[in-house]
Amino acid sequence: MTSLMPSQKDMGSGTYTFSSHPRVVQNRHKYRTIPPPTTEETYIYGNIMYDRRVVRGNTYAQHILPLAAQPDPVELQRAQETRRRALAKKRARELLRLRTPEPVEGRKHIDVQTELYLEELSDRVEEKDMECQTDAFLDRPATPLFIPAKTGADVATQILEGELFDFDLEVKPLLEVLIGKTIEQALLEVMEEEELANLRAQQHAFEELRNAELAEAQRLEDQERRHREEKERRKKQQREMLLKEKETAEKVASRAFAQQYLADLIPSVFSSLRDNGYFYDPVERDVESVFMPWLMDELEKALQKNDLGRTILDILIREVIGKRTDDSRRVELQESTTSEA
Repeated sequence: MTSLMPSQKDMGSGTYTFSSHPRVVQNRHKYRTIPPPTTEETYIYGNIMYDRRVVRGNTYAQHILPLAAQPDPVELQRAQETRRRALAKKRARELLRLRTPEPVEGRKHIDVQTELYLEELSDRVEEKDMECQTDAFLDRPATPLFIPAKTGADVATQILEGELFDFDLEVKPLLEVLIGKTIEQALLEVMEEEELANLRAQQHAFEELRNAELAEAQRLEDQERRHREEKERRKKQQREMLLKEKETAEKVASRAFAQQYLADLIPSVFSSLRDNGYFYDPVERDVESVFMPWLMDELEKALQKNDLGRTILDILIREVIGKRTDDSRRVELQESTTSEA
């Protein structure tokens, strides 16, 4: 139980009165955590069972605290003196303790070995294997039975038959318990066997029902699959039919457009082709391409023959004229020679 410990300023009268503000119980953590920092506004809670201001014992002689409860100044002075003496002793021990002088500039203190024998320091411990040959173990004799020494005096007590234990009387509860437990265990085993048989029958019935349900579910799934396949096939056929109708409509439209477009185009194309010589009369074309070239070749050959004949005739005429001129000159020269003679 916790209590609120108000300060002395909050105490209005000399009589101590307990007051505690209601608060919600906080959930404790499983592990200890760091306590939150204490502020000036944080109230200090304590256990009133250990609060000295709570009066115990006879309530008729109630202890009243003074308004300004101050510690004894003598005790305070004594505690301060004790603390001052402890500090002085500690300071004296620090001064009397031998210290190593400070190193000079550029040097520093290090730990060295001051033993008589130097020891090599290493991280790895040296190890060495040693062997020794021992004698064969001999068979150890058996330990004798320990019999403690007899102490005290022997004392005997005579007990007559039937004084301590009556078998017929004492065995009845044991037999009843054994028989009851045996019958109970037998009944439990029989009930367990019946329960296992019932469980097996239920399991068998459940398996039959489950197999029937699985067969029915499989049949329904096959039926649903066939319906779905038939539906998909019908959809595919309908799509193909619509596609063919669309293609047919497009072909009809394109044919009508082509006929309408080519109605005036064909005559103009044929006329332009005819003008360009793509359409011609075979007889006329044969005459122009075969007969006329042959005729021109033959005419050219005939003209060449005529030219050749003219040339030869001119040469013959020139030769005849030249011979006649030479003969006439010779005759004239002979005549002139004869006349002179």
